[in-house]
Amino acid sequence: MRKSSSDRALIKDYPIKPNSTSGPTFRAETADRLLENLTVHVSHAFYRAGYFGWNSPEEKPSFNRLYYVTEGEGAVTLDGVRYEPRAEQLFIMPAGAVQTRFTPPEHPYSRYFCHFDARIGEWPLFQAGSAFHIADVTDSEQIEGLFRELIQQSERPGPFSALRVKACLLQLLAYCLERGGDHGVMDRFMQGSERGKLAQVLEYIDDRLHDSLEVETLAELLHLHPNYFIPYFKKQMGVTPMSYVQRKRIERARRLLTSTDTGITAIADQIGMDPAHFSRTFKKATGVSPSAYRNSTR
Repeated sequence: MRKSSSDRALIKDYPIKPNSTSGPTFRAETADRLLENLTVHVSHAFYRAGYFGWNSPEEKPSFNRLYYVTEGEGAVTLDGVRYEPRAEQLFIMPAGAVQTRFTPPEHPYSRYFCHFDARIGEWPLFQAGSAFHIADVTDSEQIEGLFRELIQQSERPGPFSALRVKACLLQLLAYCLERGGDHGVMDRFMQGSERGKLAQVLEYIDDRLHDSLEVETLAELLHLHPNYFIPYFKKQMGVTPMSYVQRKRIERARRLLTSTDTGITAIADQIGMDPAHFSRTFKKATGVSPSAYRNSTR
């Protein structure tokens, strides 16, 4: 990213390193658990060439913006910090950040862009104070193709357009975060006090699937009464706490059945179930018995 001399003191070096955090460190699989509940919504998608529509005074939008610049030059500011994205870069401007945008009329940006929301439960994935997510694009045809599909499906909705729009956006976001080297985005997301507490509950469950887990014990981790904890957990994770525990136990059993020769009784013990209950629960969840599932994967 170029730095103008007048703004050198304000511009962060590119690539931007993930912010350091002083809170607890969470495992990668905990982030995956939360991302399973990510919901996204695209409210606007467009391609625009030229000067019109880019320059704007200071604003604080309630939605995120995702841009892919194909040519031109210009700058954006986020919360007073100036950046100068260049052609063939993909970047995210988070909701709630104070923003301005500038491009010169003699060499304006041409850009694909969309406005979107991304939430895990009630919490926004991107928010004011987030790092500036930006990535160099090495496969412009792929990124332009995803944006064209996103725009087309947004403008001419069909029976499955919503699925295609979400699929395009998720691929673009994953590309931006992975290629931008910002693998700490979920660490920062989980540093929020409430999000961090939920992450600790998920890790507690993963570490103790072989034990008897009770909703009262899980609620105690957050110092909540079970009657409050159950709807709180369901709002963030989409299922009740004990349904989540059962789902994680079945997931672990499926991995053990496909990747090991561990006996059915031993697997049941490893996920905290007696063999008969395990067989009934597994068949209800998958439609086949544990032994039939193992045989079908070999």
